[in-house]
Amino acid sequence: MPERNELLAALDSCCDALAANDATRIRWASDARYTENCVEFPAGDGVWATCTAVGDYQWSLADPLTGQAARFGTLDESGDGAIFVMRICLTDGVALTEMEMLIARTTDSGVFFLTPDLSPRPELCGPIAPEERASRERMLELANGYFDTLQRNDGTLHTKFHADCNRRENGVFATNNPRDDLADFVHLGCEDQFRLGYYRFDNWIRARRYPLVDEVEGVVLSGGFIDHDGQTREYTLTNGEKKKGFFLRPHSFSFLEAFKIKGDAISAVEAVFHYVPYRLQSPWADDGTDPRLAETAAA
Repeated sequence: MPERNELLAALDSCCDALAANDATRIRWASDARYTENCVEFPAGDGVWATCTAVGDYQWSLADPLTGQAARFGTLDESGDGAIFVMRICLTDGVALTEMEMLIARTTDSGVFFLTPDLSPRPELCGPIAPEERASRERMLELANGYFDTLQRNDGTLHTKFHADCNRRENGVFATNNPRDDLADFVHLGCEDQFRLGYYRFDNWIRARRYPLVDEVEGVVLSGGFIDHDGQTREYTLTNGEKKKGFFLRPHSFSFLEAFKIKGDAISAVEAVFHYVPYRLQSPWADDGTDPRLAETAAA
């Protein structure tokens, strides 16, 4: 398997190739797979032809155990800004066997709060002190517990948060944010939002996967879909307050989301979402274990 520095260098090379609109600069394995916003096609098409610049912002992760790496960054397509996550896999340390691009474009992301202007987050970046690192297994448990908490959010916590944990979604903080032009719950912290059950309308978090665990940075990268069946028109918070549902039609988000884990709790979250057709099948995960499908069969 490749070393950490080799994985990070491979990310640099891939982003340089993207900026040059030249996928042939990359050494692809004969059976390599490329997806862009959950659609598989040959690299060279899509954003490879339309990217006019790769931005300076970057946050990179690497996992030598799985041979995978990922970068959160920004790009430009003829004046239209976008946020992206690029995930790569080098199983032999040389040839690229997988590349996944999730791109949230300001004009078609389906997320009303998107901004392509990203700034570094000191609380997110940088290595975790050895004494504050959780085991790999515990990191995965906390990340999956986050989605168990989010799915049909009823106020029960299945994970742990630091009191000052912040979550940024497509460039905008969705927690501890004083802005009045967003939903009222963005003023609250991570744990308070979940304990009140604000996300009851998130019906299923499916096709969950955890392609890399960066044990140096203390980060788990996750992927999957958030499904909304559009039927949650009104719901009640755990404090008795009535709320209206956000998504009143069938709707799904594809996501790549990173969890910083420090001292046995989630300390920061960074996510990129992109609108996709409702119930879209994942090109990277088996939906056969989706509990929603079992519910459908039982009905």
